[in-house]
This record gives sequence, C-alpha cells and structure tokens, in this order.
Amino acid sequence: MFFRRIANDHLFQSGYLIGCQANGTALVVDPTRVIEPYLAVARQEGLEIVAVADTHIHADYVSGIRELAAATGARMYLTGAGPADWQYAFRGESNVTVIGDGDTITIGNIRVVAKHTPGHTPEHLSFLVTDGAAADAPMGILTGDFVFVGDVGRPDLLERAAHVAGTAEAGAHQLFQSLQWFKTLPDHLQVWPGHGAGSACGKGLGAVPQSTVGYERRYNWALGTDDEALFVRQVLAGQPEPPGYFGRMKVINRDGPPVLGRLPEPRIVTAADLASEVAAGKGVVVDTRPAAVYAAGHIPGSLNLPLNKSFTSYAGSVLSYDRPLYFILAEAGPESVQALVESLVVIGFEQLVGAAGTAAVSEWAAEQGALATASLQDIQSLQGEQSGESVVLDVRNRPEWDAGHLPGARLIPLPELTARLGELPKDVPIRVHCQSGARSAVAASVLRASGFADVTDLSGGFLAWMARGGAVERGRGNA
Repeated sequence: MFFRRIANDHLFQSGYLIGCQANGTALVVDPTRVIEPYLAVARQEGLEIVAVADTHIHADYVSGIRELAAATGARMYLTGAGPADWQYAFRGESNVTVIGDGDTITIGNIRVVAKHTPGHTPEHLSFLVTDGAAADAPMGILTGDFVFVGDVGRPDLLERAAHVAGTAEAGAHQLFQSLQWFKTLPDHLQVWPGHGAGSACGKGLGAVPQSTVGYERRYNWALGTDDEALFVRQVLAGQPEPPGYFGRMKVINRDGPPVLGRLPEPRIVTAADLASEVAAGKGVVVDTRPAAVYAAGHIPGSLNLPLNKSFTSYAGSVLSYDRPLYFILAEAGPESVQALVESLVVIGFEQLVGAAGTAAVSEWAAEQGALATASLQDIQSLQGEQSGESVVLDVRNRPEWDAGHLPGARLIPLPELTARLGELPKDVPIRVHCQSGARSAVAASVLRASGFADVTDLSGGFLAWMARGGAVERGRGNA
C-alpha cells in the first residue's frame, strides 16, 4: 500500500492519497481545489486516481472533490449520513456514489470502510483503512475533522457559521457518542486527521501530523471524561469566532463547488491600472507587505493583509467575493503570484485579476499623487487619553476578551468587522488593537478604506498592555 499525506499550509489542512501498488490505482480523501499536488504524487508513483472522497461538508475550504474528479475521471464518494437539508446537492451526478456507515470503498487490495462519526457535522464520516495485501484488520483511521491530535472537531460551526439554529449543543452530544466508539478502537491504530495546529476547526489542535488511538485515549482532553454533560460544556466553551468565510464554504461544498479547470492567472498591472480601478470604484487593492512598511506609504484606499501564515484566514474574513482583487506583492514574480492564487482559490476567491510589485507603489507616488500613511502608536499611548476621547476597538476573539480586556473598550472580532462597520462612529477617533498587533493592522486598514478618517493601530496589542501593568477588566463588558 502506498500512503501519502499531502499538506496545504495555507489551511493547516491534510488530504491523503492512498494507492494500491499491485494494480496501480489510488483514492484521494479530502482534497482541496488546488489539485496539482495530488496529481503530481500520482504521476510520480505510477498511480491512477480512480476514487475521491470527502469526510464531510467542509467549512474552511472549497473541496476539490469535483475538480479532481473532472481532471481524472475518478468516482466521487459522498456521505449521505446527514439530515435532509444537509445532503450534497450534486449527489445525483452519474459519477457519484453515496455512502454511509459500514460502506466500503475498494481500491485494489485496499479496503476503506466508512464509519458515521457525527458531531463536528451531522454527516461526518471517518474511514478505516486496511491494507488487504498484508493484513485483515485496519492499520489506521482517517478522522477528518472528528479527532485531531490533542483535540476534537468543534461542533458549533453549523450553528455559528452556517446559522442553523440549535445545532451546536446537539452536535456536542453527538460528538460525545462518537468518541465512545472511538475509544473502543485498538491502541495501535494510527490516527490521520484532516487538520493541525492553526486551523479554526478546533481550539487546541496539535502540530504533530498524526497520532495513534492509544495516545489520544491517554492524552487527548476530549477522551478524558465519561460525563457527557461536562464534555458538552467543555467542548463548546472558548471556541473562537469562525472566520467570516466559513458559512460560504459550507454552502458551496453542499451545493457543488464550481469546476475551474485551471487556476486564475492574474495579469501584471501598473499603478495606472490600479488608479483606473480605484477611480471606477470597482477593484479592491490588497497590499500584502508587512504592516510597518504599509503604514509608511501605501496606495490610498488599499487594504493591508500581510502575507503571513494567517493571510488566507484574514482574507476570507475581510475581502469581498464580488469585486475584482488586485494585489501588491513584495515581488510579483511567477512563483509569488502562483502561491498567492493558490492561497485564495482554496477558499473560493476567483476574481484574482491583477498583481504588482512594490514598484507600483513608487509609480503611484510619481504619477497619481501622494501616498497615504497609517497611524501607528504604542498601546501605552492610551494611558494619556481621557475617557470618551476615542473609541478603543478590540478585534480579538470573544474567549480572548473574556480572559481580559482594556477598560471601556468595545469588542468587534475581526471576522465580524465588515458586517458591523455601521456600529462605529465616523466622527470620533478609533484606536484599534488585538492580542499582539497582527489583526489590528488588518482591521485599521479596513476602517480607513471604509471612510473612517481618524484610525490608529495600537502596536503591541493587549499583550504589551498587560506586560506594562495596564488596567484590565474581565467579563463581557462591551462585548
């Protein structure tokens, strides 16, 4: 049996390619729509991808199941275990097989048996993998978003991201029951999860890419209690706000992701091109340079989304899916542009129209007029302000807020900011902070681009405030 984990570092996500070397066929589980990595591994190993499956209707990325099936002719295997309103809309297509608890996908000598493990989502399946050429029992389980290393999939996303009322607590109870089955599995069984540390599909995922049932039974907090009520309270407590795009992903994946055929190819643009788009009110200019560089001089009205490990998540929370997107990159070469595209198409962005290097910023200053600058201040500057002089906006998650926040601050988590701009006054200075400074830079640029004239990014964030002995409140306050 050939087995390969294929990681997507933009999503902290893992897909898996499992091949039977005896007959040269392979199955891919939980692919993203950037399919070349799966195709490349198959080519390298002399395998034909004949089957592709998803463990569940994903919330954090656009599934590549239809993309990969279109490219290879593979049969799609979709869970049919969910409620009627959360069934795949494309399950009737001719190359789809709907599967449920106990059903088997056979790839040469390999048997992949589905087990219904609801909780993270009601339709979730896990897959027990047996190498029939060497054994008559499973060697591992593909757990998708059911069990992670050190954590379990959050059961609140259907309610909080897709707004299906009343499903969070019900999902938590289902998850507890699914875990009771998981506990019965043999210790040696390998655990191959769908996500690792950095994903918003859980609240405490480990960075190690795989584990065993025995290890998780001993050290995973979620397997440490037999008290169902206690587990439900614990698993629902402290879950961060889901990124703003999660609800959109659920609907796209349920209804059927569009097949791209090829990835978007942004053209290289000039400052004049950007000026035309900005003047027409059509395109959005996204500056991916570090926050301090952006603050020193940027194209007026552009958003600042530094190209770091959180770029994809932040983009999905603050960018519009309905407007053409143009990007300022530190270096707009083919590899950089390709990496940018791959980081965004996986969460459904397709209007990736143009890219420019930093020269476009200098060109703007020379041809179009003065660059804009952003106000940066140390968070300790608040110590000298009188109450009511400004709005102190906290863009952290609610669990962070509950653990401690600045007196008199107002909470709007970053994933909610664009939808709640109307709650903020435009005639009062706004001082923005987060935990360490990364999210506040993004939020401040969103506010400026939305017409808020007096916006300051408070560098250092809440951690710096705490380190210097600033006053802290706890509880809900202005949350």
